[in-house]
Amino acid sequence: MQILVRKLLQRISFKQATGCRAYCTKKVVDIGQPTSASHPQLLKEGEITPGITSEEYISRRKRLLDLLPEKSVAIIAAAPVKMMTDVVPYTFRQDADYSYITGCQQPGGVAVLSHEYGLCMFMPEADPHDVIWQGEIAGVEAALKMFKAENAYPMRKLPEILPDIIRRSSKLFHNEQTATPTYMKLEPFQKAANNGNVEDLSSFTHELRWIKSPAELMLMRESASIACQALLQTMFHSKTYPYEAALSAKVEYECRMRGAQRMAFNPVVGGGPNASVIHYSRNDQRIKEGELVLMDVGCELHGYSSDLTRTWPPCGSFSSAQDELYDLIMQTSKECMKLCKPGATIRQIHNYSVEMLRKGLKEIGILKDEGSRSYHQLNPTSIGHYLGMDVHDCSKISYCRPLKPGVVITIEPGIYIPSFFDGPESYRGIGIRIEDEVLITETGYEVLTASMPKEVKHMESLLNNYCHGLGMESHNNLRAASSR
Repeated sequence: MQILVRKLLQRISFKQATGCRAYCTKKVVDIGQPTSASHPQLLKEGEITPGITSEEYISRRKRLLDLLPEKSVAIIAAAPVKMMTDVVPYTFRQDADYSYITGCQQPGGVAVLSHEYGLCMFMPEADPHDVIWQGEIAGVEAALKMFKAENAYPMRKLPEILPDIIRRSSKLFHNEQTATPTYMKLEPFQKAANNGNVEDLSSFTHELRWIKSPAELMLMRESASIACQALLQTMFHSKTYPYEAALSAKVEYECRMRGAQRMAFNPVVGGGPNASVIHYSRNDQRIKEGELVLMDVGCELHGYSSDLTRTWPPCGSFSSAQDELYDLIMQTSKECMKLCKPGATIRQIHNYSVEMLRKGLKEIGILKDEGSRSYHQLNPTSIGHYLGMDVHDCSKISYCRPLKPGVVITIEPGIYIPSFFDGPESYRGIGIRIEDEVLITETGYEVLTASMPKEVKHMESLLNNYCHGLGMESHNNLRAASSR
């Protein structure tokens, strides 16, 4: 009887399996990056990249054309593949401008945008050897169907087609960061350059990228949420594993497990005196009892970066000197947040932060007077920067530019006192930074990283009361605990 039942179940399972196959007649084409057909868990129908529709990409191109002078042409090459050794590449990351305009996440292409031709994409051709070793790549068909280009050609056609497009233009703009001899060596391009008719395109693309769309803000909120959850888990981990390398590995693991594709930059994990090195990257020291650890981390989610910093004592309690200095940074952070609104500038907020920190450091006794030149040794950084597809986003936009709704910035006051500083001994070797992501809204601001604790009492409570036996599966409980 048991044998009969087993055979019957096997027959039903076989019919279910073959039945599914019978209805799956549509072949899913691999174009070298996720699509709604190949990765329905990532993309909805109509999206070129997760969260961003083809309509939004087309709108971006139209807005770029509106900014460009008449009869001008924009040339944007994909980011190059960078090699670790002769046959081993570094992990590829697409250039932000090329990604913003096309949605293509692969190397080897050149996009040309003009009023006359619209978007014309020159695509690499799949070499059988490369397909075996590296997989399929997007070609001409994908450029037309997936990326919605008006025209598309294989890369070998570029020397035939692009020169005529350039000759018919009065001005050329190109992405200097990814400029390639593929088009730069063309005689019409060189002639235009010699006549002073070639300029960098980034002043236009950064203008477009500066204010985020609702779809972009959804991705940035999620990227910030992932980084906050990952850093919170890492804070708990620090009490048991007070090693810079272990904390760097932990935060990357937690980010990747929550869906991030990569870290936005190499995590800064500075324990003790290492925290006073602003872009510390070695992450190879043990954090001693009583020392603080400064962690500056961020992840990248479908092309959008997060960036936040927290400083805490893995042992679970701040010393009086650490607490006093931390309170100054915390109050500066809070007051600078209040200035974040439409019409304000990063420069104005920065100047205000300098005044607060100078005054506070004098009151503590670290600076002899508020005008001391030593201040710039203790904090040579800006109060913040723009954030988006790149960590230091839209570098062509001045910090004196009045902020607008939809712009995302960081607010990150800090003090970095080296061990050799000529000041009170109890403060030497302390580095503290508190960094948050801030979205400028119509009425003020929204802190995208608000879920990550930063008050001394909250961090000490969490480290001493909630850090035992907690893993990724209980991150929802941790988030609830952090808001108490």
